Amino acid sequence: MFDRIIGKYLLDKGRLTKDQLSAVYDVQESKRAKLGVIAVSEKLMTVAQAEEINALQATMDKRFGDLAIERGYITEIQLGYLLSLQLNEFMTFTSALVEKGLMTLEEVDVMIKEYQQEKQFTDDQMTILKNCDVDLIVPLFTGSDDEEYNAIFRYGIKNIYRLVDAHLYIGNVYTVRNIKEKCIAYQSFEGDIKATVALLGKDVDLQKMAKSYTKEEFIETEEDALDAMCELINCINGLYATDRSKKGKKIDLEPPYFITKFGEIAGQEIRVMPIYCSGAEVLLVVSVGSDVTVK
Repeated sequence: MFDRIIGKYLLDKGRLTKDQLSAVYDVQESKRAKLGVIAVSEKLMTVAQAEEINALQATMDKRFGDLAIERGYITEIQLGYLLSLQLNEFMTFTSALVEKGLMTLEEVDVMIKEYQQEKQFTDDQMTILKNCDVDLIVPLFTGSDDEEYNAIFRYGIKNIYRLVDAHLYIGNVYTVRNIKEKCIAYQSFEGDIKATVALLGKDVDLQKMAKSYTKEEFIETEEDALDAMCELINCINGLYATDRSKKGKKIDLEPPYFITKFGEIAGQEIRVMPIYCSGAEVLLVVSVGSDVTVK
């Protein structure tokens, strides 16, 4: 997820073009991150040390990790840790940036620091982002300590990540009293916890998302797309309800519904998370504990 967040950041800053970013993602898909890039990112080696080992590899038939240990730059335990990160999405992204010659290791390091400063993330929060742990990343973007909101958003993002697009990224949650969009798929539930969960977007965006979810090309109408989104929402809420039932909470799910001709969700506290996936932009909307109307 963080690879896509940083990719959009570089695009918005004019540091990369859309074509360049697409090329980086292509390389990322085909190759693992190089250990030198990971070591610098994890601050276990300096840029100069990594470049020294890279130069040595041109003249010595030894692996990067073995040379780094011989030079005393890292320990065997640290090497094991670095190897465990080689398939990390963020690491493969930064490695692809360097391989394509679009940024140097130093420029990548500067870029990450600029992002951290601009977003005001702590070092611990940046570690969470780099490790690509969805459970821990989502609360960074909800801006809330509310357990139920965070849980529903986590289940939402984890299921979209798992079932729709593993390369999704998210934006910061914001709160409104009403929100309108052309297409709305939603489901409410009652019981010990009361809430409404919805996916909103333009018809073309929901169709893209629905095709990725169903793995079928038959999604041609708004109704087809929204029916698939209703199924996805029911899956999200079902898993949330099952989890809460283990804690003694009873939740009764209502059937999911959809609106195709400009709908509105209104209530006292409606929280909205932008989601970018499958080439589409949609909104995951959650309202807990308050009455909402959908029409």
